[in-house]
Amino acid sequence: MGEAARCGYDPLSAEWSNLGQGMPETGALPGGPPRVDNVGVDPGDLEYAPIAGIWELREAVAELYNSLHRRGHASRYRAENVAIAGGGRAALTRVAAALGGINLGHFLPDYTAYEELLEIFRAFSSIPILLDPEQGYAFSAAELRREILGRGLGAVLASNPANPTGRVVAGAELQGWVDAARELECCLILDEFYSHYVWEGPGAPVMSAAACIEDVDHDPVLILDGLTKNWRYPGWRVSWILGPRDVIEAVSSAGSFLDGGGCRPLQRAALPLLSPERTRAETESFQRVFRAKREFMLARLKQIGVRVDAPPEGTFYCFGSVAGLPEPFSTGMKFFRAALEQKVITVPGIFFDVNPGKRRTARHSRFESHVRFSFGPPEDVMKAGLDRLEEMVRTGGRSAPTRSAEEAARRA
Repeated sequence: MGEAARCGYDPLSAEWSNLGQGMPETGALPGGPPRVDNVGVDPGDLEYAPIAGIWELREAVAELYNSLHRRGHASRYRAENVAIAGGGRAALTRVAAALGGINLGHFLPDYTAYEELLEIFRAFSSIPILLDPEQGYAFSAAELRREILGRGLGAVLASNPANPTGRVVAGAELQGWVDAARELECCLILDEFYSHYVWEGPGAPVMSAAACIEDVDHDPVLILDGLTKNWRYPGWRVSWILGPRDVIEAVSSAGSFLDGGGCRPLQRAALPLLSPERTRAETESFQRVFRAKREFMLARLKQIGVRVDAPPEGTFYCFGSVAGLPEPFSTGMKFFRAALEQKVITVPGIFFDVNPGKRRTARHSRFESHVRFSFGPPEDVMKAGLDRLEEMVRTGGRSAPTRSAEEAARRA
């Protein structure tokens, strides 16, 4: 985004198409519930919120998971199993601070912010686990068990559905992951921020590891989610951590010195959004819209010459290789910089090659030729960006550069 800004990027300008954005479109969608356009403030909410979040919201989150994922289970979530935080990064930071001196496994590729998180906290050792594009980035429960035992892992961190690949671990496969974590006493930390963006497989349309847990206070599984993606309110910065009570107490204690707690008025305003009925209506509405955008983007990327290793089973991203494109577009960074000239933003694949502290010294990344494309923007913005990318590749980038790009070049 820094390079895009130097090329004149303006998030409010209709001239730009941000196919790199990590948030969904936030406007009203056909058939969906009305969007919140104002938030009242109760005088009682002018005080600090409790570090673990207001009790009513913790109860609402617990009951939502019980309703969606734990019908028929004897063990049920309660407010004590939930901690509220001020956004996904704040939730992850609390969890990382509470981990202690362990080996923590993480996957390659995965969410870019994990690199900074794993670099800052030096109490644990981060162990990379490479996923294979040729295998569709799949990773079985048997492979997970082997990694836990072979590397002595005390915890495993993963986004599910996965950012950037769109791979989803669900059904029997997800049950196997949870069983392995329980039996081997390895904490499974699952970032489920895209868990309602599921397009294929046994988890559709909404999935969560919460459905696979035997005892909510015993199974070492932490689930992170929030309003950012699944309710399409990224600016609210309301997230939660779901897990055993003793772990929730630990992450809440960490929050007392890390972030001091979330915004109390927005926690209050979130309560009606979390009813099972409203959640289902919101999910159904954006799934109709995003499913169509997914199909459109996959078709256009193929037409452009981008090879998608596996169609995304979840999220709103397509992760593809540009290695087959002609120069100067055959690596993620070259493609990214050329696209900026057309006022289109993408994300080079090397950003997802999580490498805390740059401890791995290999000069080349397996994802050097990959690019992440987002179908999170509104349809017209997405289509305009894909049109420009197709024209860019067709003409070899010989179309006239934008004025802002020319100015950036002169300044350089």
